[in-house]
Amino acid sequence: MPRLIQPLDTGDPLGPLPQEFAAIMRPELPSLIKEIGMEVTRAYPEYARLLNGPNGTSIRMGVEQSLSSFVDLVAEPSSPTVLRDDMCRRFGRFEAYEGRTMDALQGAYRLGARVALRRAKKVGRSYNFSPALMLSFADALFAYVDELESLSREGYLEVQAQSDQQSEAVRRRLLHLILAGRPVPRSAIAELCEQTGWTLPETVTLVAVRAPAGLDRISADHDVLIDPGDPQPHLLVPGAFSEARREMLARTIPGGGAAVGLTVPTALAADSIRWARRVLELVDAGVIDDAPVILCEDHLITLWLLSDPVLLDQLAERELAPVSGISTTRRERLIETLRIWLDTRGTAAQMGELLDVHPQTVRYRMRSLEAIFGEQLTDPESRFSTEAVLRALRLRARGGQALS
Repeated sequence: MPRLIQPLDTGDPLGPLPQEFAAIMRPELPSLIKEIGMEVTRAYPEYARLLNGPNGTSIRMGVEQSLSSFVDLVAEPSSPTVLRDDMCRRFGRFEAYEGRTMDALQGAYRLGARVALRRAKKVGRSYNFSPALMLSFADALFAYVDELESLSREGYLEVQAQSDQQSEAVRRRLLHLILAGRPVPRSAIAELCEQTGWTLPETVTLVAVRAPAGLDRISADHDVLIDPGDPQPHLLVPGAFSEARREMLARTIPGGGAAVGLTVPTALAADSIRWARRVLELVDAGVIDDAPVILCEDHLITLWLLSDPVLLDQLAERELAPVSGISTTRRERLIETLRIWLDTRGTAAQMGELLDVHPQTVRYRMRSLEAIFGEQLTDPESRFSTEAVLRALRLRARGGQALS
């Protein structure tokens, strides 16, 4: 006749299970495993396919190990769980490899717990289990299931982390190939696009980031390619730089310090990042005012005029040759007056206000300039060259020695 098992009298209705409970449940394991398998495959058809596949034996062994381990722990709380832990992590890794979430596996664990609890109630009636003992069993069972889920999640997250790292490495490689431009074969880029699921856009906008600004990769849009580890950090934004992208950039680079290149055909991505990095250089030199986000399109003339410092020196030497033999002080006054005239085409009175001199002084200087430069001030092409040089020199002077 079945022996009555009483719960321990600890004053807590959810106390530990008595060791005798294990001896009663162990003979139930073979049929319980079959019952759980039937219920789980009915609720989750994907697992029916797996149980009938090449991994079916391993999955059944994992289920058996999980149930046996529970009974072993009831019999001896210090029982080792190494095999069980390994199998649970394998289950989690398998879900990740299959491209599923943890939802199905968690559901299967909980469904198995409900089937086990139903069996325990049936057995309990034969052994006259007290309500307190059944409560203790249910509490221990579902705490055990939480532990199994936690172990499986470890395996799942391990695979996800490896996958994310591999994906990020491929995306960085893709970014480098795009910026390398020709002669990189398009087939190589297409292959990396296929591996990452990234669609090659027709146009892109590159963003240069001032190192060592912190980059929050998680805040970046998923389609943005980013290389935070580069000595010159940068991002590739598919398409144009919209207001939504600006908001994304503010989240991704919370400290600011970014220059947005021009939107260009993808084949010209290297030019976009080159211009963006040049803007940061001009900001650091004091030529362009600093801001959290600076658009290259707002400074195109400055970029053009200061694109080749050595060439600018050569142009300045040629265009300003007529005043090279004049004393420094007089030369500077004449050049400043010429710059104001080219900028404004104003009257002597207007120019005098800007130069802080008498209009008559302006007229005198202008007569001197006309005599010195001659046709250089009347010929449109020559006048344009002189104006461009003077503007570039003024911009460079704003940056001091940093651009010289």
